[in-house]
Amino acid sequence: MKLKPIKTEQDYFEALERLEVIFDALPGTNEGDELEILGILLEEYENKHFAIELPDPIEAIKFRMEQLNYSQNDLAEVIGLKSRASEILNKKRKLSLEMIRKLTEKWHIPSDVLIQAY
Repeated sequence: MKLKPIKTEQDYFEALERLEVIFDALPGTNEGDELEILGILLEEYENKHFAIELPDPIEAIKFRMEQLNYSQNDLAEVIGLKSRASEILNKKRKLSLEMIRKLTEKWHIPSDVLIQAY
């Protein structure tokens, strides 16, 4: 096991190649331990260099509505009035903390997505 920090793109590709070789290693073996550590190193490198930004809060709500085949009326049931739901969807009103809590609880939209500025 010759592990080292992944600092360059070359290191990254070498680590990916090694990962492919030991991918089926059994837990508790030397290669299994190497696989686990290599996975952590690769994840850290990818988080730093290939970070995915969170979606816009309103786009996340619209996406969830589409996924669940919900309408503006369904949103109004969660956050209050139908007119308020329209204002939220058109970005004319900001989400309140209470709205964020309800959307997180009832529609399972992560609060870290909803609290972003837009």
